[in-house]
This record gives sequence, C-alpha cells and structure tokens, in this order.
Amino acid sequence: DPCDIDSWVAYPVLSNVHTHDAELIEAFAAPILATVYPLPGLTHTNRVRACKDKCNPHPSGGLGNLFLVKTPACPPLTRSKFEQARKHCPTSYYEDKQVTVALKGQLFTSQKAKMQDYRMAAVAAARAGQERGMDAVGAAVVDPEAVRIVAVGHDCWKGVYPLNHTVMVCIDLVARGQGGGAYTHDKYPPASLFCTTPHPLKYMAPPPCQPVGSCRTGTVQRRPCIICAMPLVQSRIGRVFYGTASTDGAFGTKWKIHTQKDLTHRFEVFKGVLGQQYQN
Repeated sequence: DPCDIDSWVAYPVLSNVHTHDAELIEAFAAPILATVYPLPGLTHTNRVRACKDKCNPHPSGGLGNLFLVKTPACPPLTRSKFEQARKHCPTSYYEDKQVTVALKGQLFTSQKAKMQDYRMAAVAAARAGQERGMDAVGAAVVDPEAVRIVAVGHDCWKGVYPLNHTVMVCIDLVARGQGGGAYTHDKYPPASLFCTTPHPLKYMAPPPCQPVGSCRTGTVQRRPCIICAMPLVQSRIGRVFYGTASTDGAFGTKWKIHTQKDLTHRFEVFKGVLGQQYQN
C-alpha cells in the first residue's frame, strides 16, 4: 500500500567502489619500514605479516626478501568490503557512519512522516498524468530548509515537447518560480501540475532555467533516465529519492551518474521510497 508509511525505507544508491567486490592487485611486499618506504596510493594497507628483526637483514629499514601479495586496490568504504579485503591483506578501515546508518535504512527515521507527504504528492501527480494519457511518473521538488514542496509535476513528453520528462518539467516549474522557465504547460491544469509561485502557468519567453539550488530535494516515482540526470546535476539538486526502477535508469540500473568524480556537482540518491515491492 503506497499510503502506508511503514511500507517503505530509503536505501542509498552508492558508487561501485562501495558496492562491488574488492578489487585486488598484486604488489611486492618485503620486511620494510613503511615510514621509510611509503606506498603511494596504497596507504590503506598495513603490514602484510609480522617479521622479527632476524628476518630483515637491514634493521634500519632496508629491503628484505621480496614476495607477492594480493592487496585491495583502494580503501574499503563499507564494513562488508573491509571484511572482504582483510581476508587477503591487513587493511585500514575508517568507517563513514552516515553510510553505515543509511545502509540499515535508518538515515531518515525522524523525517519519515514529512517525507510521506512528499512521496504521496509524487504518486498523486503520476496518477493525474496517467489519466491524461501520459506515463505514470510523478515527482515533487522540496525545499528542506523551508520544509515545503516547491513544485510537483508529471510526465508531459507525449505532448508538444518530447523531452518533457517528469524531472525536466519539475526543474522548469522551479525556474518559473524564480522568474525563468522555458516551456508551456497550458494543457495541464494546476491541480495536477503546479509550482508554488504567484505566477500563473502560462507560457513565458524561454530564458535559461534558473538553478534549483543546492538545498533542493527531489522525490521521483520512477528512477530518472539519462536525459534527466544531467539537468539534475546542473540544477544543483541536493538529494534524489525514487521509487520504482527503470531499464534505462541513470541512478543504479545502467549508470550511476551521481557518483562520477569529475562532475561539477554531486548529490545523494536513495531508492525504495515506494516500498519493498518496488526496490531493485
């Protein structure tokens, strides 16, 4: 039941470095003092094995007999990856407590009641869009500092603009609330497609959309596609929550756009907000 607040938990969509099996590389090891001979890029590795002075012909820190070991290519970022890595080589682990709590589904426990309102707004928009012949996808954009919804929209891509996916519609609505906006939504009544702005939803001249702002949070009924992923980056979205999976999803199915290190802006993504039956 999508109306049941106990039916869903938000889980993080993490990078492959967090989720994939630990990548192992071969490295030469020796009885050596790391302070004298550091290992660039492998500072997370500890001593491969203990060795008394008699094993090392160079007590001052010189090399002893070399041998090959398998060691993690990068530091483990979760407890499970640490346990996996330490089977091969002693490894340092610095726990990210927020990630640990998020993986348990407990990160938003105190905010869940309010988040329920946001997700239901997205579900209602999806139903309204479906009644008008669109794909059943809805979204809500939230200002967490003001604790209010600033835009709600549904898919409009089957209308005049084929790129009017739900996320694109919501970004445009937020831009309209800031005096911008590029599309017309005259076909859709404010009851199902609106933004919290005094301006009516009439067509406006198409200046570039204004940025959404880094404090914004988006709740989407279906995982955003690649077309919608980059506008979220450029809009400086803060967090994205989605319910159902999609075959061309950009946040966990084919790609994980939000985890790319070379982006000009990065944000968090969480899945599962429509319940266990929708998780992927």
